[in-house]
Amino acid sequence: MKNLKTFTELYTSFFQIGGLTFGGGYAMLPMMQRELVDKKKWVSEEDILDYYAIGQCTPGVIAVNTATFVGYRVAGFLGAVFATLGLVTPSLIIITLIALFIRNFASYPVVQHALSGITIAVFALVLDAVITIGKKSLIDALSWILFIVVFIFSMFTKVPSAALVVGAGVLGVLFSVLSSKFKWTWSKAPIPEKKKEDEQEEGGEE
Repeated sequence: MKNLKTFTELYTSFFQIGGLTFGGGYAMLPMMQRELVDKKKWVSEEDILDYYAIGQCTPGVIAVNTATFVGYRVAGFLGAVFATLGLVTPSLIIITLIALFIRNFASYPVVQHALSGITIAVFALVLDAVITIGKKSLIDALSWILFIVVFIFSMFTKVPSAALVVGAGVLGVLFSVLSSKFKWTWSKAPIPEKKKEDEQEEGGEE
């Protein structure tokens, strides 16, 4: 019974996200944070950003991949199924209805103005998502360098987005290994508690 309630909550939560958000995966990020992090507390904000990053590297739509990750995190395989179905059901219904009637109404000025308004709203939501991700991701010199390099390649070359994401991930791992080996300290991230205690003990021994 408890599992059924969890599956239902997963389905309805992602149904709301899929039905009330326009513009794709990045536009969904603010609503996912409010629904999944603030309201349901199923995952943390850092988890959502990690799932988005992984979703960018894997085949398929980012929002669908993220729903699958969250559903699996909350309730295993069936949780992933219910979360994914909840997210795609509104799109399936809406796109089917639009396909039936778009030819008759697409040329109407009121419909064109409505689509223009939706486009502006989507831009605002995507911009909000970009700012949110930036605040959590651009925390040190390395992250800024990677951001600038990837931005330049994305804007002025034809390198696939997936290749840029995977390449940035490889460089991140490489820098992590090198920083551990050579004691580089570019990061502004807080020192873990265990490390702080070890440093205090070393200071006391001296």
